[in-house]
Amino acid sequence: MKQSIWHQRPSVGSFTISAITTAYLLLVANHTFWARAANYIKDDQFALGLFVTGITAGAMAILTLVSAKYVTKAFLIFFVLTASAASWFTDQFGVIVDREMIRNMLQSTSAETAHLITLRFITHFALTGILPALLILWVRIVHRPVLSKLLHNSAIIAACLVVLAGSAISDYKSIAGVGRAHPDIMDPLTPFFPMTSAVRYGIDAMKGPRGAPTALGTDAHRTAAGKPRVTVIVAGETARAEDFSLGGYLRETNPELKKRDVVYFPNTSSCGTSTAVSIPCMFSIYTRQSYSHDKALAKENLLDVLMHANVSVSWLDNDTGSYNVSDRVPYQFLPKSADPRFCSGGECLDAILLDRMDEWLDRIHGDSVLILHQLGSHGPAYFARYPDEFRRFVPDCRAEDFGKCSQQEIRNAYDNTILYTDFVVAQVIDKLKSRESSVAASVIYLSDHGESLGENGLYLHGAPYIVAPSQQTHVPFLAWVATDVQKTNGFNMGCLKQKASAPTSHDNLFHSVLGMMDISTSAYDPSLDVFAGCRVPGDLAEASPAAFGGTK
Repeated sequence: MKQSIWHQRPSVGSFTISAITTAYLLLVANHTFWARAANYIKDDQFALGLFVTGITAGAMAILTLVSAKYVTKAFLIFFVLTASAASWFTDQFGVIVDREMIRNMLQSTSAETAHLITLRFITHFALTGILPALLILWVRIVHRPVLSKLLHNSAIIAACLVVLAGSAISDYKSIAGVGRAHPDIMDPLTPFFPMTSAVRYGIDAMKGPRGAPTALGTDAHRTAAGKPRVTVIVAGETARAEDFSLGGYLRETNPELKKRDVVYFPNTSSCGTSTAVSIPCMFSIYTRQSYSHDKALAKENLLDVLMHANVSVSWLDNDTGSYNVSDRVPYQFLPKSADPRFCSGGECLDAILLDRMDEWLDRIHGDSVLILHQLGSHGPAYFARYPDEFRRFVPDCRAEDFGKCSQQEIRNAYDNTILYTDFVVAQVIDKLKSRESSVAASVIYLSDHGESLGENGLYLHGAPYIVAPSQQTHVPFLAWVATDVQKTNGFNMGCLKQKASAPTSHDNLFHSVLGMMDISTSAYDPSLDVFAGCRVPGDLAEASPAAFGGTK
């Protein structure tokens, strides 16, 4: 009787399967890593050879370390599947799977994730992940007796570590110099860097429940009387300053906002390159240099300070959540509404924010702040972020897989998202302007991070900040102040526009909103309030910019 394919399995030694898997991981799943290393060490072939030798020895040591009876296959398959998935996003989009990217992925919605699971990804994962995993599962791994295996594996690991150390020492000056000049050189190494990042994230997550955050700004109070002060903060998503015509982009992507007397701050930088970092950072009291995720969770934020001043605060979310920023204020996650006028497939057009804003405006009776969290320009499905009437730049990429579109089509689709954001923010301004008789209104728009559209081979966002391109960190920031607020509360718009070109960042949002809302508190730092230098009481608000230290 003919034996089944399962009974005809070949036998292979544990060292051999570990060596084969090591070679497979390094050769198949690390195109970006080797390309980056070759580029960084291109002027020293000897150092490059040592680097390759050391990385190979280090990888072999790791795989030998997990080579134990009953668990070898599980570890090797996990390594292969992880490398396959991570290499797709690293090679295709330039995305680095670090701790913050893992945090971002775990807090993404199912609809957002679905845009990334394309036919090409599935094919890639089947061929480079599932198929080799099945081969590992199929073969029979032969292990030595326990004591012999322990000694054998220890000898291999020791030898690998000697080779790794020897490679580094042989040309330490060159290799260390490359490491200092290019600290991102190891970031694309799959599956090892993503797995290390996952462990770091897990350690953070397992620290246990935190107590109530430390109070902040409990002395906050409104300093001026008059009509209710109402500010709407539009938290943009994935909009990059490079594609805002308000900042000099040659395409007219802001036709509506340019008509509305906004102040645009053209030199604004973000706190992070992903929503999971930037949103909590921009609403925290911390600057980018002092911010950490744990510190932000441990202390109250801007919204709490506003509430201490008896300001009504609400958050309307059309993105992936507030990342704990809105934990203590009224919050609505709009995609759950599945409103057929705006939503399909678990996502909604940003017009739903305008619809719900009308309801909010009808209910306000005192000082109020509303945060509108956009879906904005989130990729890769840019085409799903705007209705057909905003398809001004064509042909636009109508696919979730960038491989099916030209660079120009991708850019066209992205610019259409900016055009739609221009419309949404302009409508927010108009809705407040129509109620000027009853409220003292203002609007702040600030994007959380930017986006790469193929520059230097990068797409999307989430690059480690230290090496992130300007497209991911240079973000649009603008403000609109109602005419009566300008006059009665001392906002000199000429002065603001003149000083707007000074460097600004997410660091300014916390203090600028407090200034905009006339909130006095010990938590307020006027040096970080972009409006502070152009505010005076009463009629001086219409003075020339020269009165504020500027020139005509």
